[in-house]
Amino acid sequence: MSRLGTIARRTFLLGTAAIAGGVAFGYYQYARALPNPLPNDDGNHPITPYVTIDQDGVTIITPRAEMGQGVYTTLAALVAEELDVNWEDIRVHHGPPDQAYYNGGLMSHGLPVNDYERSGFQDMMIEAMTVIPKMAALQVTGGSTSMLDAYEKMRLAGASARETLKQAAADRLGLSRSAMATEGGAVIPPDGTPIPYADLAEAAAEIEPITRGTELRTKANWRYLGQSMPRTDMLGKSTGTAMFGSDVRLEGMKFATVRMSPRLGGEMLRFDASAAEAMAGVERVIDLGTGIAVVANNTWIAIQAAEAVEIEWGPAPYPETSDELMEVIRASLDNEPNSTLRNDGDADEPPLQSDIQIEAEYTMPWLAHSTMEPMNATAIYSSDALTLWCGTQAPILAEQKAAEAVGLDPEQVTCHVTYLGGGFGRRGEFDFAVLAARVAREVPDTPVKVTWSREEDMRHDFYRPAAAARMRGVIREGFAQTLDGRMAAPSVTQQSLMRIAGFSPPGPDKGHVEGMFNQPYAIPNYRVQGHLTDLAVPIGFWRSVGNSINGFFMESFIDEMAHAAGRDPLAFRLELARGEHAPSAGVLEAVADMANWSGETPDGIGRGVAMTFSFHTPVAIAMEVSDQDGVISMDRAWIACDVGTALDPGIIEQQMVSGLVYGLTAAVKGEISFSGGEVDQYNFPDYDALRIHQVPETEVRILETQHHIGGVGEPSTPPSMPALANAIYDLTGERVRDLPLNRRFDFVY
Repeated sequence: MSRLGTIARRTFLLGTAAIAGGVAFGYYQYARALPNPLPNDDGNHPITPYVTIDQDGVTIITPRAEMGQGVYTTLAALVAEELDVNWEDIRVHHGPPDQAYYNGGLMSHGLPVNDYERSGFQDMMIEAMTVIPKMAALQVTGGSTSMLDAYEKMRLAGASARETLKQAAADRLGLSRSAMATEGGAVIPPDGTPIPYADLAEAAAEIEPITRGTELRTKANWRYLGQSMPRTDMLGKSTGTAMFGSDVRLEGMKFATVRMSPRLGGEMLRFDASAAEAMAGVERVIDLGTGIAVVANNTWIAIQAAEAVEIEWGPAPYPETSDELMEVIRASLDNEPNSTLRNDGDADEPPLQSDIQIEAEYTMPWLAHSTMEPMNATAIYSSDALTLWCGTQAPILAEQKAAEAVGLDPEQVTCHVTYLGGGFGRRGEFDFAVLAARVAREVPDTPVKVTWSREEDMRHDFYRPAAAARMRGVIREGFAQTLDGRMAAPSVTQQSLMRIAGFSPPGPDKGHVEGMFNQPYAIPNYRVQGHLTDLAVPIGFWRSVGNSINGFFMESFIDEMAHAAGRDPLAFRLELARGEHAPSAGVLEAVADMANWSGETPDGIGRGVAMTFSFHTPVAIAMEVSDQDGVISMDRAWIACDVGTALDPGIIEQQMVSGLVYGLTAAVKGEISFSGGEVDQYNFPDYDALRIHQVPETEVRILETQHHIGGVGEPSTPPSMPALANAIYDLTGERVRDLPLNRRFDFVY
């Protein structure tokens, strides 16, 4: 088992003990300061793990990966706000893989409870559980947790650096720190003569960072936070100078690609590489056991040569067709549930004669991440060291798994994190780093870039699982009396943790039923059960994870209940939300106002609405579609979200629109299918995305009524799919319970 697996098991038990009765131990681990991993050399002077200063200015270190979501900008603003430095004077770099950059926010999803109604005791337990990512060194970008984790941590880091620089100035002048002020990257002593931070950095780096007594700016005095800041990655990405994994160039570099079994997890029985080895520019073909790699003098030749290798593959370790796979998933609905995390009232209460009962079954397909930049990593291997360059959401994990694959200790591996050309959860995996390490071991002391072909990338994903649901509802006097939901799918959490740590946690799988069991609706009889399906298809975290599945199931069925009750779908939801969670009701009221929602639509126009609470953020979406000579046009979308504190409204709006488009793409045309055990889709012509002219005109409204910060990278994806399906029902009268929608409708193309 990997070191991470050992740590994860230990810290799982320790975290449990901390919650059950050892809160003091958990607090000690939480409060214990970690060493600063930044080197104090070559004129660089680290003040905290997040701030280093040289003669050219201030560099802010971000602990999270930039994959287009704007995290470099907002994380930098958190530090710069308190450090009192001019925005144009900062630089931003990704931090090295190190325990100091653990993501404590990951545990905000840790308890199997309704997040919107957590008690103070539950918040305390989650705080105690922060010991787990700290001890396991979970430096992970995911779960829409970057701001939740960093909001206080990085502001305090900026304030600590500010006070430490003030102390260095006070020591120089023989004055007290309280006599010092700061402005624009300089300490201002009583005589008003600015001392630039650069002139104080060397001395400040020798002082234990000052953390006690540091005061954070109030919201009323923010300069950067709460504003739409210029993106720190904008210039590099606009000029082509930003360094993505595929941009890495090293002296003497070789280029490679891999080809693995298209029957995922299947064996390689034999191969003949003679034709490939005879191609000009090909240097060697490597037997990886489960597939092959080709090393050549450029990537294109390597990909062509890999296709020329004749390979006989063994069978897939799962049913061979999409229909057979779905049969297994449906059948698991009849098994014992893994979880019943919501069981309000009595869902088995006999209906009255006057009640309206409805039932429905839904399915969702397998989905790929389809990042714009295919998987890649560059590696240099020697007998005692391995260096990696790649865009990863989990750099410590990449180091550990790569070390394990080539027989090194994790301390002998260094991972440099580049920009990510899309992540969506896919780059939280480690397979691309491991394969690059294995290829590099075969050509030691030589840098080798391993780039997957688009086809290899599309057909070797860790897919969003297919799923099925059976829903039953009771309407009494026009109101929702009962909602009884059961969903089945393979477990992303269990499979992912088995890959990462070598074990799967016991007990109910919260992620499996999120988006259904924890929705803020006051339904008297409300039960949700999750059923796990055992399938060997590789699956992983896909943008919004279980919410992307259950949001469609839940909000489609809520819509069906509204229509069965003869009620306006938005008013029906609003009534349920008002009795349960004011911020969720608020986003529904906001989209009603934005869309001038009346509940009536003219012929040829359809409107639908959906609301999902996920990642601590309620999001409501209203969609408007129209019939354009028998073809559906997605014309307008209105999004309202309540994020508690809007740190950068511009980035929040971008992420809300991004999540909408990602979800609409999946709803309209997203499907991974299987034939003969192999994925049918090879490239973007087979697994397409919406074009700009197909995307609806979108308006976003940001609310700030919640008492905590909510995530923004994922929560607009779940309601986007049912909002569109519900609008199409309003337009056509046809209820769609199985995605994608292009199986039944034509869309503007």
